[in-house]
Amino acid sequence: MKLHPLVPALLVLGAISFLGCRKVPLTPKSPIQAGTVVFRFTHKVQGPVELSLDGARIPVQQQPKGATSLVVKGLASGKHRFFLTSQRETFSPDLGELDMGTDHGVYQITLVQKLNAVLYGKPDPLPTAEGLAGVTATLVK
Repeated sequence: MKLHPLVPALLVLGAISFLGCRKVPLTPKSPIQAGTVVFRFTHKVQGPVELSLDGARIPVQQQPKGATSLVVKGLASGKHRFFLTSQRETFSPDLGELDMGTDHGVYQITLVQKLNAVLYGKPDPLPTAEGLAGVTATLVK
């Protein structure tokens, strides 16, 4: 029995694509509590990450070795507008609207791309984030 010449090429291509792709779960492992948003990143984020919710900057607890998710807790039900930014990474979507339900949270997959920019000197320090009452944001692994 003789194999078609394309079969080995397809097997090699499939193995390369399988080994080269990193899988990001499309659904959370456990249900997300009401009032919580999880931004699941496709790549490790080094930070610092800046988050704005409903026009107010939220202080984000950073991780020194990077993180794969941003967890925001304490949101009221209803619609919230967000904006994500960083000096080292770009996000997609970086802004949008979240519809927070009363019985469950939101799981948002966010694409990440490293941003290598050459900056001369040090950037001006950002003012401290004022935050919203009861809302916390933390980068987690």
